[in-house]
Parts: sequence; C-alpha cells; structure tokens
Amino acid sequence: MTTQKTTLAVALIVKNEARMLAACLDSVKEIANEIIILDSGSSDDTEAIARRYTDKFYVNTEWPGFGRQRQLAQQYVTADWILWIDADEQLTPELAASIREVLANPPQNTIFEVARLSWAFGQFIHHSGWYPGYVERFYPTALTRFDDALVHENVIVPPGAKVKRLKGDLLHYTYNNLHEYLIKSANYAEAWAEQRFRKGKKNSLASVMMHSIGRFFRTYFIKRGFLDGKAGLLLAVLSVQSVFNKHAILWLKNREKNRK
Repeated sequence: MTTQKTTLAVALIVKNEARMLAACLDSVKEIANEIIILDSGSSDDTEAIARRYTDKFYVNTEWPGFGRQRQLAQQYVTADWILWIDADEQLTPELAASIREVLANPPQNTIFEVARLSWAFGQFIHHSGWYPGYVERFYPTALTRFDDALVHENVIVPPGAKVKRLKGDLLHYTYNNLHEYLIKSANYAEAWAEQRFRKGKKNSLASVMMHSIGRFFRTYFIKRGFLDGKAGLLLAVLSVQSVFNKHAILWLKNREKNRK
C-alpha cells in the first residue's frame, strides 16, 4: 500500500472477471490506500480473488446500468481521490508514477484523463480510432461522479473544472477471442439502443445502412486502421457489424412500439 498523504481509492465494478482480475489488482495495489469492488453477481472465482486484495467487496445484483453501478460503488469510497479501472485493464509503471505525482501535490477542481492502449486479436491496436482513446478516470472523490448512462457512461465535468492528462498508458486487454467480442458487442448494442429508445430517438433502415457503411471508412481509412494490419481490417469489419446491430435494434424497438 502507498503512504502518500493524499489518499487514493481504486474502484472497480465487476462480474465474472476471474481471468484478468489478479493482474489488474497487482498493477494498482502499491498506489491504493483502499480498493473498492462492486460485483453484480459473479458465478466464478471473482470474489475469492478480490478478497485477497481487499475486504471492501460489495454486491449489487439489481443491475441499474454502468453509470449508476459506478455511482453505487463510489458511495463506499472514503479516500480523497478515486481512480477507476476495469478488471481487464492494467496500469503501466509510467502511469502509476504519474498518479503518484498528482497525489503528492494534488490540484484543485481537476479531473484527469488517461490514454488507453487496447490489446485485441493478438496485438496492441495503435490506430483504428482506438488509441489514444482518452478516458476520464481519476478525480477528487468529492468533486464529481459518473452520469446515469446505461452504457458508455462518462464522468460529469462540473462547471469550472479542468480536465488534464496523465502520462503513461492504461493497458486494456479487451477480448480473449472472437466469441467473447461478439457477446460483449451484442450486450453493448442492446444497452445502447435501449438508452436511445428511452430518450425517444428514432431512425430509419436507410440511416442504419449509412451509419454502418460510414463506420468502415471511418475506422479503416480515416482512423488509419490499415496500419494495424490484418487485425485492423478485422476490427473495421466488426465495427460495421457492431454499428449495424445497435442501430437496427433501435429501429426494431420503435417499429414494435408503433405497432402497439
């Protein structure tokens, strides 16, 4: 555990993360004063692994969406600052050092974002719109929280707050295989469509096709996915499928509503 004067909580929301959780927690244990883990109903060894690192392990199986689950987890935090990390992520030594520097002389009213370097299909992806992929993960606990989004949740930036960048990468080991990718992609598509549907958003089949085709050109050419080699081509094709799925689900939800 770290001994800096300003205390740090590392927080995670998890479910069935036994495969990667130990490596994740090993990467943060030296800088954390407390580790907060909120589980949403794991059936594997997630809890047993987590309790090797912390006694602050909690469970909420009534899934409210990613944003609100993070809000619930933050309620257990007692430290001055909070660092969010997912079970499939790991701090690099450079990033850990950058966090220590901030805690040694913490600024006021400041949120920090970090570059996330993702591993997919056998390699780190440096292009394709994936990197640097900045995410806001580190802030004073009393300053803010995540929003209420079901998926693709974001930290709320209060009026007047500054957003700065940390040095170093957050390593993100996204998918172990294609089957895992497809399952996660389908779950995200359903949550994204439901979120838009609740807000009254509508689309057409023509827009579904336009969004899908446009995503390939954006990922492979504009975001230079071709520089990621064969993995980049695979990701571009899969991104088309992902975009098609979420927009198609939204269209179907509205179609079913109109039939009632």
